[in-house]
Amino acid sequence: MGIAATHGRAAEALAVAYLELAGLRVLDRNLRLGGVEVDVLAAEGRDHVVVEVKYRARADYGGSAAAVDAGKRARLLRAASALVGRGHAGVRIDVVAIERVGDGIDVRHYRGAVEA
Repeated sequence: MGIAATHGRAAEALAVAYLELAGLRVLDRNLRLGGVEVDVLAAEGRDHVVVEVKYRARADYGGSAAAVDAGKRARLLRAASALVGRGHAGVRIDVVAIERVGDGIDVRHYRGAVEA
């Protein structure tokens, strides 16, 4: 496994720990919904939450949150639509953006980051 894949897995593990600490229930990781790979599927109350995890070692070019471009937003919307098609009424899309900052890590949770 290369360094990027190792960092990606570590970022997803950190995001899962953060989400659990924030009170969300993690239902699945790295699953396919509507033909789209979803990093994390969680639940908060009755809502299902499709979570995209983005990690960047540097904040150049807008940082990790900016890496969720129009194509990625469209794919996330397709995954959310697949959940709605399965009968889940409350579905939202969140982004967990993780960046290295100095000697530490910055974790930001954007609730409802992508809207239909």
